[in-house]
Amino acid sequence: MKVFSRVISTIFHPLLIPTIGLFLIFNVGGHFSYMPIEHQRIVYLIVFLSTCILPLSLIPLFLLLGVIKSVYMEERKERLLPVAFTGLFYLLGYYFLVRFPVVPYFIKGFMLATLVTIIVAMAVTFFWKISMHMIGIGGLAGAMLALSMRFGLDIWIVFSAVVLISGFVGGARLYLNAHTPAQVHTGFFLGFLMVFWGILM
Repeated sequence: MKVFSRVISTIFHPLLIPTIGLFLIFNVGGHFSYMPIEHQRIVYLIVFLSTCILPLSLIPLFLLLGVIKSVYMEERKERLLPVAFTGLFYLLGYYFLVRFPVVPYFIKGFMLATLVTIIVAMAVTFFWKISMHMIGIGGLAGAMLALSMRFGLDIWIVFSAVVLISGFVGGARLYLNAHTPAQVHTGFFLGFLMVFWGILM
């Protein structure tokens, strides 16, 4: 069970959620699917680099400097600086997406909503260890619901699958004693509401 929880936590790590979300946006139907594959690749590259590769690249430096004790960042204070730099990299990714004229406004909105959510999460982390995993998967669920409502897409199976996966992720975080139930539930609803309303507004 511990191995399963680690695997689930890794596959649905918050740094991978924006790329997973982008994949779903491009493949659930609607006009996004008709975006030329060459342009899709550029968008994938921008999002993956800015939301995953660049934040991960600083982990060895943080370990070397003693900013974090392990890659799991179990202490609340350990997360502040990594989350701050992650927010900066998200901002960089959003900047390049905005300057890429063929990127649909919904994808730009998705990236901006995740950026704002990261900022709010960092503010919360100053005084409470909220679950970043649940913020990420909650944001993905919110994005899928917003996508369905805004464009009238029948993607309830996808949305339901994301909600089900959220349950697995939450259970994994609890099993690993990484968070309390309150931190897990609050993280999910914060991510869900921030991204959902951020996209629809």
